[in-house]
Amino acid sequence: MSITRWEPFRELISLREAMDRLLEESWVRPRAGWLFPSEETLAIDMYETADSVVVRTAVPGVKPEDIDITITANTLTIAGEAKAEEKVEEGNYIRRERRYGRFSRSVTLPSGVQGEKAEATFEHGLLTLTIPKAEEAKPKVIKVKSK
Repeated sequence: MSITRWEPFRELISLREAMDRLLEESWVRPRAGWLFPSEETLAIDMYETADSVVVRTAVPGVKPEDIDITITANTLTIAGEAKAEEKVEEGNYIRRERRYGRFSRSVTLPSGVQGEKAEATFEHGLLTLTIPKAEEAKPKVIKVKSK
């Protein structure tokens, strides 16, 4: 067994390394929508039950008719547009953080789902998409028999 001397400054990064990382994250690989406006992406939850795959995403302030859902092969795409309300002419904005414009998200679905039988519901700004599994993709229960 060897003992290594603890050197607290080994863990610190240099100012140059910190600046390099900052510039890389800001200019070389910027996050979508932060520096250069682009289509916003959606945060989704996807889980699987015995009979289906369920996808949920929050799209507050968007009308159901402004959302497009497509399933091509095993790729699910949810897209739409959050439309801005009327502009306030009487006062100056102190802060305006809500985002408007197009949004889109594509994810790969597990194999063995029936996209043509998918159902979507929209309630209180929460979109829920239920995609049934094909019979061959559903888990099979095999009983063990004793002799």
